[in-house]
Amino acid sequence: MFKIDFQDPVDGSSKFVYQNSWGLTTRTIGVMVMVHSDDHGLILPPRVAPVQVVIMSCGLTSSTSQEVVNVVTLQKKYIYDQLIGGGIRVECDDRENRTSGWKFSYHELRVSLYSYNQGSST
Repeated sequence: MFKIDFQDPVDGSSKFVYQNSWGLTTRTIGVMVMVHSDDHGLILPPRVAPVQVVIMSCGLTSSTSQEVVNVVTLQKKYIYDQLIGGGIRVECDDRENRTSGWKFSYHELRVSLYSYNQGSST
């Protein structure tokens, strides 16, 4: 673009340099980090965030009937499909070996690092 050239040491001919966009890319990422971070960490805009919404069940215990668990699972799948169909990047946390509180804490830390949550349920 800028017609920057050099003299080839082998044959003495004039050749153009190879240019790339690393300077622009790294500067852009640096500006984004600078603009979207504070004392609580990095909060990326929704268009950049890898996950925009996390769906998880709350209040299900070992004493919850299988019928209720099945209804909740179907509802989570329905909501997941609706969000995916709307172009939202969604993650469904179905881990049964963690409590709801643990999952909230885990995803809250992830959200503060990876995405700006605009009112969606985490």
